[in-house]
Amino acid sequence: MAIYLTKESKVLVQGMTGGEGMKHTRRMLAAGTDVVGGVNPRKAGRSVDFDDRAVPVFGSVREGIEATGADVSVVFVPPAFAKAAVVEAADAGIGLAVVITEGIPVHDSVAFTTYAKGKGTRIVGPNCPGLITPGQANAGIIPADITKPGRIGLVSKSGTLTYQLMYELRDIGFSTCVGIGGDPVVGTTHIDCLAAFQDDPDTELIVLIGEIGGDAEERAAAYVRDHVTKPVVGYIAGFTAPEGKTMGHAGAIVSGSSGTARAKKEALEAVGVQVGDTPTETARLVLARLEASRSGT
Repeated sequence: MAIYLTKESKVLVQGMTGGEGMKHTRRMLAAGTDVVGGVNPRKAGRSVDFDDRAVPVFGSVREGIEATGADVSVVFVPPAFAKAAVVEAADAGIGLAVVITEGIPVHDSVAFTTYAKGKGTRIVGPNCPGLITPGQANAGIIPADITKPGRIGLVSKSGTLTYQLMYELRDIGFSTCVGIGGDPVVGTTHIDCLAAFQDDPDTELIVLIGEIGGDAEERAAAYVRDHVTKPVVGYIAGFTAPEGKTMGHAGAIVSGSSGTARAKKEALEAVGVQVGDTPTETARLVLARLEASRSGT
């Protein structure tokens, strides 16, 4: 099994005919994803050839869903048009919208995540690498060839660290890896993924990657304490970041002790989550926890 994305998922790409959309659609297809169409009102009725597959272009998400039964949309549109694209997908009844676009104004993200929730559409992102269920499907920009199917579930704010942990644990493999994005407002949270991985019978251990800023990791720690029985291993990026500075992601701002990497690590460790000081140490902790859980110790 997996969470959110499987080999049965049918994917539309909003912005498929743009440069980034074309590049990553080709990579998604190569990973086995069932990309059933693109969306561009100005190019409706055409098709785009990707090696041995011609992918049709529809004038709207609704048309794409009606023609193909699509249930996932991946959004590769410029920031100014992202809100309208997500609202269109939600209005059409898409189940999952993966918003890759970065640089979206926060007020737009607030508007479309709230709107989509009201329509029953799950948002992953914005400003995220998407998600991958290795061996089944890939929705976004995560490299598909750096790991294999396995029993680790991964949820991460950071795209780069998602890739690194996938690679470091490639011999074990993953059920699903979800890059939720590091903006101040995101549609899917650490807690959402923790709940889904807890319920997934094929996920044996969960890796949670956070970073400085906000209190998402502290809230995740409280959720782990109350609801998660599977082993959880964590990593927090930003131990060397200076206080009071915005670092990298728009959400990574630290004020005093609030939002620091140390505060987040302490909150997670207080509920039994082992937290590595480096990605490589985190990978070693994962291997040790898996060995311990499988041996019953």
